[in-house]
Amino acid sequence: MIRLENALHAWGSPDFKDTLKQEIESVDAELLPLQQGLSTGNYAISNQITVMINSVSEAEHHIRVTMGIFYKSVMGGCSCAGDPTPVNENNEYCEVRLDIDKATAATAVSLLTE
Repeated sequence: MIRLENALHAWGSPDFKDTLKQEIESVDAELLPLQQGLSTGNYAISNQITVMINSVSEAEHHIRVTMGIFYKSVMGGCSCAGDPTPVNENNEYCEVRLDIDKATAATAVSLLTE
């Protein structure tokens, strides 16, 4: 479970989106559905992600955020000696929804599919 305490504290201020972006980019990317959002490769590289906030709305008990995540993947092979397949990184993008609880900062993360 992700807890976005800095973003919750910034809620209602002009700094909310920047604070949220920085906080998401610094969380353990294993907590994000990057592997499930792959479209090109078969293994997500989660060491560097870039976040784009698409929309923000407020409900009674939570803040809902839709965001895009840019990251990289690779197509894993056998890694055998003489394997002619180079390890190339692929650009990936997925969209997720965050529901940030306004009382606890606990955040539910869902992959958005088309």
